[in-house]
Amino acid sequence: MIYISHYPSPLGDILLASKNNELIGLWFEGQKYYLGSIKEEIKEKNDEEILIKTKNWLDSYFKGERPNIKELAINPIGSNFRKEVWKILCEIPYGSTITYKVIAEKIAKEKGLKSMSAQAIGGAVGHNPISIIIPCHRVIGTSGNLTGYAGGLDKKLYLLKLEKETSKKQS
Repeated sequence: MIYISHYPSPLGDILLASKNNELIGLWFEGQKYYLGSIKEEIKEKNDEEILIKTKNWLDSYFKGERPNIKELAINPIGSNFRKEVWKILCEIPYGSTITYKVIAEKIAKEKGLKSMSAQAIGGAVGHNPISIIIPCHRVIGTSGNLTGYAGGLDKKLYLLKLEKETSKKQS
C-alpha cells in the first residue's frame, strides 16, 4: 500500500508518497513523471509518520533552515544507475550547484569507465522521484545555464534563489 498526503508549498501543491514508512515520492502537482512508476494501490493518510516528518522538513526548508536529508527515511524507486546518480545529488551542498558533466565524470571514474554520457545523467536526474529533498534542482548545464527541471524551470529558479539567499545570510 502506498500512502499519500498533500503539502501546500510556496510553489504550489506537492504530493508526498510513502511505503513501509519510508518516503518514496515528492512531486509538484502536475510535474513530469508525476507519481513515477507507482502501480500499487494508493490511499490518502495524513497521519503517516514519515509524511508528517517530511512536511516538517519542508517547512524548515522553505524557511531557509537547511534541514538535513538524513533526518528522513527515503527510498526512491528506480534502477541501480538512477540510484547512484540520486546518491550523488544528495551530496551536493546546500546553496551549491554541480553540472551534469561533473556527475558523469564522477560515475565514470567510480565504474572504471573512460567516459559517461551527460545525457544519461540528465535522464536519471529528470526522473528523480523525491524532488527538493534529493536536490536535483542543484544540477545545471556545463555553461551554467539552468536546464530542464521536471517541476518547471520557474520552480528550479525559486529553489536555487532561496538557497543562495539563505546561504548569504548565514555566512
